[in-house]
Amino acid sequence: MPMTDASVSSQGEFAQMWRRQLVWWHLWFGTGVIATVWATAVAHPGPHGRLPEFALLALVVIAYAVVGAPGVAQERPGWGTAYLVIAWTAVLGCCAVNPDSSAPVMFFVLFPQLWSVVRTPRQGVVASVVVVGIYAAIGWLHADGDTQAHRQILFSAAASLVLSLALGLFILRLVAEAQSRAATIDALREAQDQLAAAERARGVSAERERLSREIHDTLAQGFTSVIALSRAADAALVRGDIATARDHVALVQQTSADNLQEARLIVAETTPGHLESRTLVQALERLVTEVAQSGLLDLRLVAVGEPQALGATHDVVLLRTAQEAVANIRRHADARTATVQIDYSHPSDVVLAVSDDGRGFDDGHPSTGFGLDGIRARAQDIGGHASITSAPGRGTTVTVRVPR
Repeated sequence: MPMTDASVSSQGEFAQMWRRQLVWWHLWFGTGVIATVWATAVAHPGPHGRLPEFALLALVVIAYAVVGAPGVAQERPGWGTAYLVIAWTAVLGCCAVNPDSSAPVMFFVLFPQLWSVVRTPRQGVVASVVVVGIYAAIGWLHADGDTQAHRQILFSAAASLVLSLALGLFILRLVAEAQSRAATIDALREAQDQLAAAERARGVSAERERLSREIHDTLAQGFTSVIALSRAADAALVRGDIATARDHVALVQQTSADNLQEARLIVAETTPGHLESRTLVQALERLVTEVAQSGLLDLRLVAVGEPQALGATHDVVLLRTAQEAVANIRRHADARTATVQIDYSHPSDVVLAVSDDGRGFDDGHPSTGFGLDGIRARAQDIGGHASITSAPGRGTTVTVRVPR
């Protein structure tokens, strides 16, 4: 029966278990040899005395020490076959030189060793039949026409063959089952490792996507505001309107400070700066106020129903949606007015709608920019839904529904 190299796998553990059993195989071999030698010593000597039998048994011991032990341990499979040929030849030789030899006692040792070396059940069956056949032929010749002796030989040979086949096939079946289970366990472990690696990769990908959305929805928008306010301040200076320019510069400083705070919070994976110590409605009010102060867009907030706490995750999704939608309006819509509406009046969900009177687009071929994809992804992550409706010259409305 073939063995795999020892390793941390279940199959490797099975091979190690097999090697740990070798000491018992050695003890069994030693016991069999001692019993055979003792029986040979007290039994009736053959025509040539006891010396030939003792010499053949010594050959078995030497063969086992040199090639048999490594062969049975599967360290050198070819050596196991060589040992069995030598051992069976020597034992059957004892039977040939002495009709009353006690060497068949070694059958109880050699048959288990035979089944431990063969690689397939067919090899074991063929080897057992050949060995028993030779043993029966030797006994038949020694019987010299004695019918009673012939019957005894046939019975002994049949019993030996049945015992060998029953024991060997049973052992091979157990070993095959154990190896199959070990292989199955290894396959399961490999599948678990692959799943774990896939989960880690998915986690890394999700975290990268989260950071991308956070940076896009906060830092990128803040920098856009800084650029717009800087241009407005420059235009005010050109007109000689120092007061307006100073207001715009102050907003640049405030926006930059907010961006810095957002960057720190993103790294720390905490609540967005607009939501710190504020409700969602208050955070939206601050967003609307900042945009209105810039003078670049007439933005107002409408709250419908009684505001309710939704949890940090839902609040973040709605706030980020509003920030992204307003940023898109300022960059792309060429709108004069816009509205952020938060509606708590629905029993099962909360609805955020951001609409503008800008140039709009054909929503049959909607934009698939990163910001809009991020809005949809955020809503889906919490079991919500995002939709975008627009038409050329009729503005755009971004709507997000999240469950309570």
